[in-house]
Amino acid sequence: MTEETNRRVVERLVECLNDRQVAVMDELFHEDAVMDWPQSGEKVVGGDKRRSVYGAFPGLPTVTPRRLSVSGDLAVLEATLDYGGPTYKSVFIFDFRDGKIARETAYWAEPFEAPEWRAQWVEREQA
Repeated sequence: MTEETNRRVVERLVECLNDRQVAVMDELFHEDAVMDWPQSGEKVVGGDKRRSVYGAFPGLPTVTPRRLSVSGDLAVLEATLDYGGPTYKSVFIFDFRDGKIARETAYWAEPFEAPEWRAQWVEREQA
């Protein structure tokens, strides 16, 4: 599949999560896809388990993309996840097979205040 097709799949994933239409994920992921969450040491393997996790999710975040890069069958999405209180800076790595997501690896972290000792050398982003 083309990079544009893969880009559109990630964009649709963001849309369906923000619209709380997780059933659309079935169109975007292979049935045997793996969702890998290295920070917690968890893997969600297969569509049944993905549907169960998202069906039990206590509250989906609003996803605000920062940057989406696609090269061949690999896409990387940087985004902010807002849970209506806590926000997380996140990176999602998507591996594609035949125009659908075969693997998603996700990392997320809470923002923190930068130390003052390096203020003279850095530019600060507005929150």
